[in-house]
Amino acid sequence: MKTKNLVLCAFFAALMAIGANMAPFLTIGGVPITLQLMVAILAGGVLGSRLGAISMVTYMFIGLVGAPVFAQFKGGFGHIVSPTFGFILSFIAVAYLTGKLVGDTNKQSSKRNYILAAVLSLFLNYMIGTNYMYFILRFLADAPDGFSYAMAWGWMGAYMPLDISVTLISFATLPKLKIALRTAYSPEQAAHRH
Repeated sequence: MKTKNLVLCAFFAALMAIGANMAPFLTIGGVPITLQLMVAILAGGVLGSRLGAISMVTYMFIGLVGAPVFAQFKGGFGHIVSPTFGFILSFIAVAYLTGKLVGDTNKQSSKRNYILAAVLSLFLNYMIGTNYMYFILRFLADAPDGFSYAMAWGWMGAYMPLDISVTLISFATLPKLKIALRTAYSPEQAAHRH
């Protein structure tokens, strides 16, 4: 990988750690509120599918080896059996999908691609994260009495307005961010700097 790509992957992995802990004590039902979905979308949109996914995998492994980069400044391999770990996995898929739809070309993507990427990113985030949470709570942890698949999805309803807002803001910001970065790293700009 080029040095610039390595730096950008590391930058987005670091942003994920910051996004995970922007409001460490703000929770809904014991689950912390984070900006990680936004960072995953921006990583895929800016870096493209491969590098966006690599940046999210890097973040995940940094947390799994014990660095306190997950929500509420937690880390460690034991998080694989945490009910919320599926959302960390979903960020890899979100970055990859966003990159495929709007980030893998230097050309401006169509509005249709941005809308499709927004809908599918949110869908992937919820499908992977909620199903993982259900599996862990149902089969590996002490689920509350009467816990069901419908209840797991019901819990997620509390987060949906925030996640829809974050997704819309991310995709509204992304085209401008891509133009700014493309301008900053264009050969003409590089020539002016030297």
